[in-house]
Amino acid sequence: MKRERLDKVLANMGFGTRKEVKQLVKQGLIQVDGETVQDPGMHVLPEEQEISVEGESIQFKRWIYVMMNKPPGFISATEDARHKTVVDLLPYEWAIKVHPVGRLDIDTEGLLLLTNDGQLSHNLLSPKKKVDKEYFARISGRVTAQHVEEFARGVKLDDDFTTLPARLEIIQSGEISEIKVTIMEGKFHQVKRMFAAFGLEVIYLKRLRMGPLLLDETLDLGEFRELTEEELTALRQA
Repeated sequence: MKRERLDKVLANMGFGTRKEVKQLVKQGLIQVDGETVQDPGMHVLPEEQEISVEGESIQFKRWIYVMMNKPPGFISATEDARHKTVVDLLPYEWAIKVHPVGRLDIDTEGLLLLTNDGQLSHNLLSPKKKVDKEYFARISGRVTAQHVEEFARGVKLDDDFTTLPARLEIIQSGEISEIKVTIMEGKFHQVKRMFAAFGLEVIYLKRLRMGPLLLDETLDLGEFRELTEEELTALRQA
């Protein structure tokens, strides 16, 4: 177990900058294992020792796993000069740590995982792992059984890249078609480009699932929650 500087631990948990944490220490407002702290640079085992700030015990979490129902209008990034990002929706102590796992377009809704676990992110996004992603979409134009067959073979995109086979399910076919599609890659605008290859336009897109992780439909757009232990175990096994 690694010891860490107390001021760094508290700063990373959102209790201010290290300078502000130092002021809390000077005011005698921080305790470790019941003893008032004198040195903000003291080394602690945050997962084992009891740390309290202003009389309230804090719970240290090294790893954060958050499911979000991403709303439109936010980009899947940690910072951007022009647009609001998904981390802007999170509390500060999470926002400064996590990153989105993969990208959803600015106008795309649905399941987005945010974490500070780089290894899990890599495993979920690596093409070698073949973790599938399922989307619901509304398409301007008629989606037919022929498209289902073409998707199952893999679709050649506008840059001559051919996707892996994808599963396309038609819910409703008409001037506006409703479909579900499952892919195992995450190329830039992939779902939109796959339909564009057949002259069809995606007018609404929502991610429903990543591997075994299903979007919690009780979450309104912009809402989020931590993963359950069962969800996290399933993701790691995936």
